[in-house]
Amino acid sequence: MKSKHLYIALIVALSTLWGFVTVSHAQVSNRIEGAVNGPKYSVDPYWPKPLPNNWILGQVSGVAVDAKDNVWLIHRPLTVSDDEKGATLTPKRSKCCVAAPPVLQFDRQGNLLRAWGGAGEGFNWPKNEHGIYIDPQNNVWLGGNDASDHMILKFTVEGKFLLQIGSPGKSLGSNSTTQLGRPAHMNMDVPANEIYVADGYLNKRVIVFDASTGAYKRHWGAYGSVPSDADMPSFNPSSPQFSNPVHCVRLMKDNTLYVCDRANNRIQVFEKNGKFIKQMVYEADTKGSGSVWDLIPSDESQKYILIADGTNNEVHIVLKETGERIGSFGRSGRNAGDFHWVHNIAVDSQGSVYTTEVDNGKRAQKFNLHR
Repeated sequence: MKSKHLYIALIVALSTLWGFVTVSHAQVSNRIEGAVNGPKYSVDPYWPKPLPNNWILGQVSGVAVDAKDNVWLIHRPLTVSDDEKGATLTPKRSKCCVAAPPVLQFDRQGNLLRAWGGAGEGFNWPKNEHGIYIDPQNNVWLGGNDASDHMILKFTVEGKFLLQIGSPGKSLGSNSTTQLGRPAHMNMDVPANEIYVADGYLNKRVIVFDASTGAYKRHWGAYGSVPSDADMPSFNPSSPQFSNPVHCVRLMKDNTLYVCDRANNRIQVFEKNGKFIKQMVYEADTKGSGSVWDLIPSDESQKYILIADGTNNEVHIVLKETGERIGSFGRSGRNAGDFHWVHNIAVDSQGSVYTTEVDNGKRAQKFNLHR
């Protein structure tokens, strides 16, 4: 009788184990998402590794990858709520946590390499950090989108200040050659030594400066026209002007410039001199904050473009040549691989994708490419 009971217990245990393995395999399989005839991705739930020093992230408002495949984040320490920074209150509310410095560098494995940023001598740190870009000379560019953040900053990787373009205070409008208007994102043309700026949350244009001196070069609005600051309805893919925000600029290998007109649910493509080439519209019925928040080529071939859509909370996979949407990954949610206000996107040399989330998402995620 005893052996019979042991036999039954063994069968139950094996059945339970087999069921667990089957469910686990299904769960993993379900997280491999993408395009039927294009790239597919699965989330790495362990990236990045836990931060040291009792640090915590606020809204993560930018991500970039440098030439050594290190991953850079910029976040907003002032968005860390009281219950999240209880260790800093007087008296202490809880054991955790402390807001991390705004700029953080990680390796591909998620180890923190360095962290810096904040107010300093000789420059104006933004009140609401927004956007980060690492140029091929390994300089760090960043901006801000507070009502008074009308500048971009350039630093070394160690955080030494190099250059400021614009200044806080009052914006001078979308045709100023010296002042920005809540700039969102930057990208550099290395041969020309020019920095392109998506400008931005107040202004409605692309503007170009000398990347060494900050000298003004040129600017333009939607369709390559003179930008206007007149109020226009958002969510209009036929609008003659950019809406706010002009949220990203990306230079491609074919010397075209892709611009995210976020709240008009469209990408506009230009030559580097501002001549309009074409427009692509995605999820045209999207309201809220629009559908085109950021974009990046999926790899060096630039066959595919990945578009971060922070309202629908997914990453669209698009054929660059035709603009056809062929797949996506992610959905609204809180679990690993889900998104809440997916804000920015970057890709490393291995094809891994990095995303950031604002509002109360407050995190960065890594998605590995399945070849």
